[in-house]
Amino acid sequence: MIMPSIVNTSLLCLIYISILPLSLCATKYQPNWDSIDSRPLPAWYDEAKFGIFMHWGVYSVPSFYSEWFWYRWKGAEPYPQVVEFMKENYPPGFTYADFARSFTAEFFDPAEWADIIKASGAKYYVLTSKHHEGYTNWPSNSSWNWNSVDVGPQRDLVGDLAAGVRNNTDIHFGLYYSLFEWFNPLFLKDKASGFTTTDYRDRVATPDLYDLVNRYKPEVIWTDGSGTAKSDYWKSTEFLAWLYNDSPVKNTVVTNDRWGDDCPCHHGGYYTCYDRYNPGVLQKHKFEDSMSVTKGGWGYAREKPLRSYHTVPQLLTTLIQVVSCGGNLLLNVGPTKDGRIMPIFEERLRQMGSWLKVNGEGIYSSRPWRKQNDTVNSNVWYTKSPKTEAVYAFLLEWPANNIVYLRDPRVTSTTTVAMLGHALPLKWTGAGGRGMNVTLPLLNPATMPCKWVWTLKLEGVK
Repeated sequence: MIMPSIVNTSLLCLIYISILPLSLCATKYQPNWDSIDSRPLPAWYDEAKFGIFMHWGVYSVPSFYSEWFWYRWKGAEPYPQVVEFMKENYPPGFTYADFARSFTAEFFDPAEWADIIKASGAKYYVLTSKHHEGYTNWPSNSSWNWNSVDVGPQRDLVGDLAAGVRNNTDIHFGLYYSLFEWFNPLFLKDKASGFTTTDYRDRVATPDLYDLVNRYKPEVIWTDGSGTAKSDYWKSTEFLAWLYNDSPVKNTVVTNDRWGDDCPCHHGGYYTCYDRYNPGVLQKHKFEDSMSVTKGGWGYAREKPLRSYHTVPQLLTTLIQVVSCGGNLLLNVGPTKDGRIMPIFEERLRQMGSWLKVNGEGIYSSRPWRKQNDTVNSNVWYTKSPKTEAVYAFLLEWPANNIVYLRDPRVTSTTTVAMLGHALPLKWTGAGGRGMNVTLPLLNPATMPCKWVWTLKLEGVK
């Protein structure tokens, strides 16, 4: 016979456990890929859909070719145009380290950057804390005299920007970190040993990662650059187990898949696979397309002509394609050595934001529909709302006859069509059981809801 007091105590315990935060009862992840890969992505990331990336470092001083400037100058196979650039513009004996003193960031205003990021409509932001050159944008204990406090700006750029974003927006703050460094003697020694030695990992990469998480609490950790080493050399699963179990961001942090040469498109959090990954078809695993406003390169490059910059319609097309297929878009711009976001970059970001103010209903928190790209009309892509079951059809081009044929929606007696940003319902007719024809409103430039890419909201369709 069970005593009443025991029953009451057990009931109280069950009630108490039921109201505990789910995080306190979370799975304990083990340092192996089967366990690490089983962790669900925090919901905020899939709902966000759009983020901003920034590559900023010593490479922003020469601001020529790309952020790979140093390697293309002094690497295994130097690029002639980079070598010639140095000969024509700098004296003999000038080293890459000499650029650092000109990385001044005197115009860097974290609040202004935060305002531009917010205006873009992005829900998360990722800054390079260290690229392959090894220079760190925070006072890393592993990078003496090769960091933003010791040489160059003489300020903690990561810390200042984290505060600027968090104090002025509700955007999730994240950090990029390059695991390897092109010319670090410790890494080159480990590589020469076939990665049987681990001095670089133990003295640089691992301490840096723990320091970044504990100091700045990023909600995105975007690793890159395995240097041909596999994840066991980097002890990636050990770090990720700590990150998911015990770190200060264990409940909200998301990670990518670049944790070793064996990882892209196979292990980690969301998949990036390779730069500018836009598969164009529905993916089973959450992915992210990281691309730049410029066509090639990530850091600011002064010599790029206007044709090297993506237009807003091109950027919106990529955003829509990626989201339709279940992914996120991480859009990069490269700030200047003195801390400015160039007007053409700012304009592109603000234009993205103005479009999302009108059409974000079909992007944020959306889900892929049963069709991504219309079967007949290649200029139409779809998403759906998980709450209302509304379907959103994005028109990449406005038809000359003002009539859009949609092959894939199955109309019903309750079907209605609206255009986001336009107050009146739209007329439509069925197409003999094979989709629908939608008549677009007659609008002039002043009454257009947006300048590029228009969104039809379809309700009551299957």
